[in-house]
Amino acid sequence: MDYNPEPYDDDNIFAKILREEIPAFRVYEDADTVCFMDIMPRVDGHMLVIPKTPCRNVLDASPEQLAACMKTVQKISRALMGAPYGADGITLQQFNEGDGGQEVFHLHFHILPRRAGDSLRPPRTAADMDDVKAEAERVRAAIEAA
Repeated sequence: MDYNPEPYDDDNIFAKILREEIPAFRVYEDADTVCFMDIMPRVDGHMLVIPKTPCRNVLDASPEQLAACMKTVQKISRALMGAPYGADGITLQQFNEGDGGQEVFHLHFHILPRRAGDSLRPPRTAADMDDVKAEAERVRAAIEAA
């Protein structure tokens, strides 16, 4: 079966975040990517990495978009391991198309810092925005210290 993606939707929530039409707790940004906190975190520190350029998912992304995202994923993940942030491991998730679990059709990678004994919160559970903001500050400090 050939992959024939739907056209990219410029009105998806991540495109709006990139255009700063809706707020996000950004923790890192470079020329090609943005990393921000998930407002429905499965664990404390759950964040997303997205390319600044449009693509639906890994199936239509360019090699350059994928490389830029993975470079940021690795940078953020390394910053979260051990002190000062305290992660014991990292869970990385990425979903493609609706049947693959994708809900927002802009390429994104979930980074979930994990600690021994923690468990995942139920999906789609909104967090208190003050808590997300405080966690963003902790993450930013860990990235700056790395």
